[in-house]
Amino acid sequence: MQAVILIGGVGSRLRPLTCHEPKPLLPLVNEPFIHYPLKMLRKHGIRDVVLCTSYKSGTFRKALGNGKALGLRLRFAHEKHPLGTGGALKNGQRLLAGSGPVLVLNGDILHALDVSAFLKFHRRRKADASIALVRVKDPTLYGLVHTAESGRVVKFVEKPSWDEVETNTVNAGAYILEPKILDFIPPGVPYSLERSLFPLLLQTNRRFFGYVSKGYWMDIGTIDKYLQAHLDIMGGHAFGRPPASGHSLALAAGARLGRHLDRGEAAVVIGRRAVVEDFARFSGGVCIGEGARVGKGSFLEDCVVLAGARLKEGVSLKRCVVGQSCVVEAQAQISPGAALAAHSRVQAYSRL
Repeated sequence: MQAVILIGGVGSRLRPLTCHEPKPLLPLVNEPFIHYPLKMLRKHGIRDVVLCTSYKSGTFRKALGNGKALGLRLRFAHEKHPLGTGGALKNGQRLLAGSGPVLVLNGDILHALDVSAFLKFHRRRKADASIALVRVKDPTLYGLVHTAESGRVVKFVEKPSWDEVETNTVNAGAYILEPKILDFIPPGVPYSLERSLFPLLLQTNRRFFGYVSKGYWMDIGTIDKYLQAHLDIMGGHAFGRPPASGHSLALAAGARLGRHLDRGEAAVVIGRRAVVEDFARFSGGVCIGEGARVGKGSFLEDCVVLAGARLKEGVSLKRCVVGQSCVVEAQAQISPGAALAAHSRVQAYSRL
């Protein structure tokens, strides 16, 4: 089976972090986010992957190359103009070969999907199309999917109001499609899988089934969700054995720690060649990127400091994200919900 990952979006909800870097290349616990679905595919024996790009497409080629370093074959289908999820898939169809089904993934979802079980489900039902579903507490934020007892999809409701909620299973952003289904998508025009293709499959009575995934799932499309994904991984809630969990420290090569650090019960991940100076204090989950520096006596709680950032003496961070190569001057405080764009500078004693 081949796979397609849709990574053409501009990531507007993640600004300012995506002003300089496309969302799938943003680091997640000091590794590009796109590595997570790619490694998942490799784990399940899928080696041939097509990446559908638009926004800052050249950065993907530079960062990933042909995929050999990841044990994969990567190819790129570029859209000159955004074509939507369906249009992007159609644009990449020329790179797909064979008569087997195609796995399609939305590129902004962190999902511990059991791909092998999903494919088995699809084949056992002789489906034309299958959609992965997850159960959520608030389905009004997503595309609600109704299924019959057999698992057959019967209705879609996009971002329903509470009086329309009859189930809590929502679109997980992963699909298996038989090649003939791609013929429904018109070439060269914007087209949506969710709003156009899937309703059409219901109208034409295609064999369309919903598979409920029990693995970890997170749409990282907002600053809060991006931060929460870090905390979930570091806390051991996402993919089994985490890089750090509970009262622990994951220290990459070349990182240096000062004296008298207070980590309490924090889960801390420190990237390559990062420096943490004396008397720094940590709480919750803290991720420090490659080459970053945390000044003497600083306090960091539930936060992400991306590569090359500089925190001067006595800085305080709480539930926020500091972008790449930012400088936060001495005694500044950054409050929950804040996100600093790359190369920003926060003056001494400022309060954000």
